[in-house]
Amino acid sequence: MTQHETWVALRAHWQELADLGGIGALLGWDQSTYLPGAAGSGRARQRALLAGVRHARATDAGYGRLLDAAGALDLGPTEVRMLAVARREFERATRLPGEFVRASAQHAGESYAAWVEARPANDWARMVPLLERTLDLSVQRAGYFPEFADPMDFFVDASDEGMTAAQVDAVFAELRAALVPLVDAVAAAPAPRMDFLAREYLIATQLRLGEEVGALYGYDFARGRQDLTAHPFMTRLGARDVRITTRAQPNDPTDALYSTLHEVGHALYEQGVAEDLLDTPLGGGVSAGVHESQSRLWENLVGRSRAFWAGQFGRFRDAFPEQLNDVTEEEMFRAVNVVRRSLIRTDADELTYNLHVITRYELERQLLGGSLAISDLADAWHAAYEANLGLRAPSHVDGVLQDVHWFSGGIGGVFQGYTLGNVLSAQFYAAAQAANPDLDGDIARGEFGRLHGWLREHVYAPGRTFTPNELVERATGQSMTAAPYLAYLRGKYTDLYGLS
Repeated sequence: MTQHETWVALRAHWQELADLGGIGALLGWDQSTYLPGAAGSGRARQRALLAGVRHARATDAGYGRLLDAAGALDLGPTEVRMLAVARREFERATRLPGEFVRASAQHAGESYAAWVEARPANDWARMVPLLERTLDLSVQRAGYFPEFADPMDFFVDASDEGMTAAQVDAVFAELRAALVPLVDAVAAAPAPRMDFLAREYLIATQLRLGEEVGALYGYDFARGRQDLTAHPFMTRLGARDVRITTRAQPNDPTDALYSTLHEVGHALYEQGVAEDLLDTPLGGGVSAGVHESQSRLWENLVGRSRAFWAGQFGRFRDAFPEQLNDVTEEEMFRAVNVVRRSLIRTDADELTYNLHVITRYELERQLLGGSLAISDLADAWHAAYEANLGLRAPSHVDGVLQDVHWFSGGIGGVFQGYTLGNVLSAQFYAAAQAANPDLDGDIARGEFGRLHGWLREHVYAPGRTFTPNELVERATGQSMTAAPYLAYLRGKYTDLYGLS
């Protein structure tokens, strides 16, 4: 086989793997949006079948020979990285037996279908045996990689290549030490006016407003769409099919707005990957932390800024004239930045959010380490929330059952990315501001092109061409640091709440 033929064959195989992944994402998207309630077990079986087919293709011996042959080719730096990522994924996939992959996929589907019914019914007992099985599968998965002495190291590295659990622990310790006293100070200050958020807001109008702002941000609805779900997410179904979901409440228009803007941030990343990288091993976001940095940047640093509401308050007041006729722009800005200890992670404000994440991460470490049993998890959850946030959930609905993650996949390596994303969001935004003075002026005018353009060039377009650490250093000039994030939070909330 010539060099050209070898590379063409590799690209064809990568396209096939991408298409199989897209079909799997489509089944998952449908299950979370439109699947009939009685169809959950059948969908779990379909997803398990597809996972088995994709795993067989991802570990095919002929594919391995192609990767070996490509190692001798004269390649450019992008192709070298492409091959390195493909080789890493191939070697990891071949560690996992096909039956294990199929069983994990089927269990995930069955567990998710049960959770959809169990959560609103507050039926924790129903989920205990399923979650015990999830934990067993998670520990078993990590066990196929004995070079990771700590199972959490395996899961962290899988989500954020090159990072260890010890590094995550250090970041979390720094954040906890800085945020707890700031939360205490803000909580003691007078709360802003919020009564108007509890008025009746037509959901269809809420969804339209979110889509309008998402389009202003740069989300291309010709290559995506928005639908309702219980737990919002973004998913890539194909090279030019990047979809978002949101949720809405009639008595809080900010829930739909910020759910949409969060997922738009993820989608901007996926839609911004360079065309020549699509359907290759480099054709997506580089890590969970970098991906989350974009959802949090567009949701919080932009969407909760004073400049944003200077530019968009009129749009919202025109859409809801009766509900907002006695509300000022400043009152809206303060209301969407209220700080209050709460039970629900996805409803949490910027200051307390990381305490929710740290709670979950520490519980995962205990579960994976064997010091906490699933049967004791609900009690451990309550104890952790009382310690970290001074609250206790009245039921499991707002306690251990609230997040979908453990009930739709595995335990370990997911939650830490949310806080790493918060840290990186401020670091990327500070770099974008340094390169583009007066971004606040742009945002106040409803112009997001300069910010989007800088992020597309420095974060989105490279896809996985660089490692996460390399990407951060190239874009910002330094390794990941919490300093810009803590400076942003202290500056914003000291001003908002008049702290000394």
